[in-house]
This record gives sequence, structure tokens and C-alpha cells, in this order.
Amino acid sequence: MKRTTKKPPQQLPGSQAAMRPEPATIDPTYRGSGKLKGKVALISGGDSGIGRAVGVHFAREGCDVAFVYLEEDRDAEKTCRMIADEGVRCLHLRGNAQSEAFCRKAVEKTIDEFGKLDILVNNLARQIVQEKPEDISSAQLRETFANNVFPFFYLTQEALKHMKRGSTIINTGSVTSFRGQPVLLDYASTKGAIESFTYSLAKNLAERGIRVNGVAPGPIWTPLIPASFSGKKLRDFGKDTLMKRPGQPSEVAPAYVYLASRDASYITGQFIHINGGGFIG
Repeated sequence: MKRTTKKPPQQLPGSQAAMRPEPATIDPTYRGSGKLKGKVALISGGDSGIGRAVGVHFAREGCDVAFVYLEEDRDAEKTCRMIADEGVRCLHLRGNAQSEAFCRKAVEKTIDEFGKLDILVNNLARQIVQEKPEDISSAQLRETFANNVFPFFYLTQEALKHMKRGSTIINTGSVTSFRGQPVLLDYASTKGAIESFTYSLAKNLAERGIRVNGVAPGPIWTPLIPASFSGKKLRDFGKDTLMKRPGQPSEVAPAYVYLASRDASYITGQFIHINGGGFIG
């Protein structure tokens, strides 16, 4: 008898508006202090989840924000409202970042709108659960790398044409590249590529005065999760950490603020791990 697998409740890329409970974007007690005042940031995957949280936190610190998203217009429009409510400007750019041409246009439109670019956050990702390595098709493998790795290169290459000394690049990695994930083999491999990309880029850009760092989240409650898991795996998501729960985007985004600000002026080529103790054991 063939075993049937229940489909995840959402389809990729997932919708934050449809999530119950909806992820927490920013803690209401978070107080901005102008750490990023006058700066301009471009965020990929900025319509929801960690990307939305980073954009809203940056905005509360005085930063104008542009973000790239694939197709979730409802999420993107809400994110832009949340950013604008902080008294800064927002630009949302719909398109597929797997396209080098789109990435070029995204950077160009950011420059046209804001006149400069100080912070690049490479953040978008997708994952598909496969229990066996031999079940990962060549099409899935190509798609995962094309989506999770190539846009980091494309956006970085275009952004560097405009970034100056004191600018910063922050890449979203994952706990999976540091400890592995048996049912997300191709996804974890892309995160390993991002890890080495971050270290190498930091060395390459040090003399130009551009810092490059990463954040490696553990199990965070974002639209990617109900679009990836179902049943017990979804119910138990995050319970294998020391804190016995998934994290919220609001608990991750302050690390990006830190790395983007002058507070982190002596930090490059590093990853901050935010995983509820999920990297232990």
C-alpha cells in the first residue's frame, strides 16, 4: 500500500496574512533610537516573515526601505504600510529575483527613488521537504539553488556599484548549514553556500570599508513553515529547541539592526545565531 503524505496547508511562497497565529513582526515595547537615521536599505524577501520584521525595525530606526517580493501583494502592501507608519519612505518591488535583469532593475529603482543605497539584506529563500535524498529531483535541486543562492550574487553585484565605505551587507543564513537538516538536504546546502559566500565576501570587501555579516535563524514562525510542513512536523515545529518553541520574526530582526548600525563597526565576516538553543546537542 502506497503511503500518502499530507500536503502543507499553504503553497510556496506562503502568505503571512493567512497564518494562524500570525507571526509577530515587532515587539510593541521596541523603541527606536535613530540608529539608522538617513540610511537606505534594500531587502529581498521583504514582504513577510523575517524580511518584513527587518524592514519595520529598520524603519523605526529612521531608515528608508525598499524591498523585493515575488507575488504576495497583500503581504507586501501591509508591510509597506507598516514601514510608512514609522514616518519613513517605502518602495516595494514585485518580481522574481532569480532573474538577473530584475535584480538590476530593483537596485536601479531603489537608487532612483532614494538616491543611494547603504544596506543590502539578502534574505529570500524557499524549501521543499523530501524524506529521501534520492527523491530530490534535478529540477528541484536547480530551482532551490537558483532561488536561494543566485539572487544573493545578483543583488550584491548590482548594489556594490552604489555602496560606499561604511555600507553593509547582511545575509540570512540558517541553523541548517551549521548542524544539517535531514529532510531539507538541498535547502541546507544552499545555506552552506550562503555561509561561505558571506565569509568570502567579507574578506573581499574589507579594504573597501564595506562590512559583510550574516544572521543564522533557527526555527522561526514565518510563511515558509506552513508552506513546507504538515501534520505533526508543523505542530511540533520549534519544540526541539532548548526553549521548546519556535521563535518570532520580532526576535530575529533586532540582530539585523545591530549589524547594520555603527554599534557593529568592528564586526565583519560573522554570523549571529538566533535559534532558541537549537544549535546545542
